[in-house]
Amino acid sequence: MLLLAVALSLASRAADWNGWRGPGALGVSPNQPVPVNWTAETGTTWKTELPGAGGSSPIVWGDHIYVTAYTGYGVPGEPAGEMQDLSRELLCLNRWNGGVIWNRRVPAVLPEQEKVRDHGYASSTPLADQDRVYAFFGKSGVFAFSHAGEQLWRADVGDGIHGWGSASSLVLYKNLVIANASVESGAMIALDRATGREVWRTPGMKESWNTPLLVPVGGGRTELVVAIFGKVLGLNPDSGESLWSCDTGIGWYMVPSLVNQEDMVYCIGGRTGGGLAVKAGGRGDVTQSHRAWTMKKGSNVSSPILHEGHLYWVHEQLGVVNCARADTGAMVYEERLTRAGQVYASPILAGRNLYVLSRSGTVFVITAQPRFELMATNHLGDRSRFDASPVVDGDRLLVRSDRYLHCIGAKP
Repeated sequence: MLLLAVALSLASRAADWNGWRGPGALGVSPNQPVPVNWTAETGTTWKTELPGAGGSSPIVWGDHIYVTAYTGYGVPGEPAGEMQDLSRELLCLNRWNGGVIWNRRVPAVLPEQEKVRDHGYASSTPLADQDRVYAFFGKSGVFAFSHAGEQLWRADVGDGIHGWGSASSLVLYKNLVIANASVESGAMIALDRATGREVWRTPGMKESWNTPLLVPVGGGRTELVVAIFGKVLGLNPDSGESLWSCDTGIGWYMVPSLVNQEDMVYCIGGRTGGGLAVKAGGRGDVTQSHRAWTMKKGSNVSSPILHEGHLYWVHEQLGVVNCARADTGAMVYEERLTRAGQVYASPILAGRNLYVLSRSGTVFVITAQPRFELMATNHLGDRSRFDASPVVDGDRLLVRSDRYLHCIGAKP
């Protein structure tokens, strides 16, 4: 019985969606189907009101769900407030009924950006491991809390601000927590998990809002790959050493996260739009030697999904679903979602379906295949914005808005 209990516990840990885009940071849970059809009235297991707004996704660890929000200043639908009242909040919820277990308030380090365009002051998804929960609050710092809610440490990663705010989420690697502090200090910074002490810092992170990706390159080695202005970079995650760079031809404002299949990395993004595939593991400028292809299509906000040899993504302004071949970048289809409006959330894959969430709270369910098939259109509109990416929680779906966290699926 003890061995069975240990096995079940380990299986639960492996299935936890403990950070940005879940296991592997790819937004994929291929063996776990979640509901396809529901309504706000009939398909909701529970709905928890949040104290404030935010574009960060919830995460799942054990019996807990963690999510961040901001309050006091610049909250949509509320009076503008005063900057000195701006706070971030980290909430711990009961995974099974949505009840709030604890809430930790972190006052902002001032002055903050006077106005963050469109998405506010809580866009970085938290991160959890066995010992701690980590939250990135821009110039206010990186924080570590125990699972009981005790603040363990705070690390300063810079005091820069930007009109688009901060957005990159944290990454765990061995004993490190890695932050893309492009906005705050123009650097990638690795912190010791236990103490918050800075271990290494790499400059040159220009106009980079995406979350770095850990990519295996053979021989037991791993590289940390990130997109910046005009380039994709490969770093040594143990030391921060710059290993290689690849020209993208995309340009500025790199927001979508990268995806990979083994050592092949795929990137979309930039204000001008575009994409490419590059093989990790090289050294120096690998534009000619390791870049497999480029394309002109892309997304400025939401990240792609890689599934069975195809890339899927959604254009944030047009509500157009795109499918391209991963081996060549050739477009397979482009299909507009009826009345989708803007889409800021990144799609996820659960089972064999893609889930695309619009800013108005409509979830489109699309078959993940190289032929467009819309399975369902579900509405969750709660009179607020939906900027956070959905999350798979077992056989349920977690969807966060500026007002509520919705749990979709069967009651336990």
